[in-house]
Amino acid sequence: MKLKHLGIIADGNRRWAKERGVPKIEGHKKGFDVIQDLIEAAKEAGIEYVTFYVFSTENWGREKTEVDYIMKLLATRIMGYAKRMKKNNVKMIILGSKERVNKKLLSLIEEAEALTSQCTGMTACFCFNYGGKQEIADAAKAVVASGEEITPDSIDRHLYHPEVPDVDMVVRPSGEERISGFMLWRSAYAEFLFIKKYFPEMSKEDIPEIINNFEKRQRRFGR
Repeated sequence: MKLKHLGIIADGNRRWAKERGVPKIEGHKKGFDVIQDLIEAAKEAGIEYVTFYVFSTENWGREKTEVDYIMKLLATRIMGYAKRMKKNNVKMIILGSKERVNKKLLSLIEEAEALTSQCTGMTACFCFNYGGKQEIADAAKAVVASGEEITPDSIDRHLYHPEVPDVDMVVRPSGEERISGFMLWRSAYAEFLFIKKYFPEMSKEDIPEIINNFEKRQRRFGR
């Protein structure tokens, strides 16, 4: 049983910072630093897709200074990420709504996706301004607009980036045991792994352990 699509809920950045007596923004910065290492480790291990939940539609409710910093961090990092991914033959995909995201950042997102669009080594997805319920609602609206009947297959075809397959395993660090709306449709039959360490504490060494845990599971898919 091969782990094809790994989902990671990037949780615990703020608590990591609080325990170290540093500003929240340092936790987010450290979290962003970890992502590239995890992508490269996943690629080396033969995982075809890895998806990070980095900013939910609910996260807009946080303090304005924190939200503004996250947006600035993404804007200043995204092209550097894209160039490194292209060098490593990794395709970048952003899943989420465009609502409330400023035009400059949207333009950078489109540029980053275009830069890596021909990469074939693996795909790294980022759930940004993403809500699982919102994705399903948007897909249903698109199905109705197309004149199709609403079925599981038609919903599949109208999800954000429908080429991205179902998630095989969802990992949530920080000790929390919930999925917070992460890929609700694609995670219907996913395995779940909750780990104690915060996301900024994750490293390349975690990927082999995650794969080993997954390979011990018995996936029956209701059968």
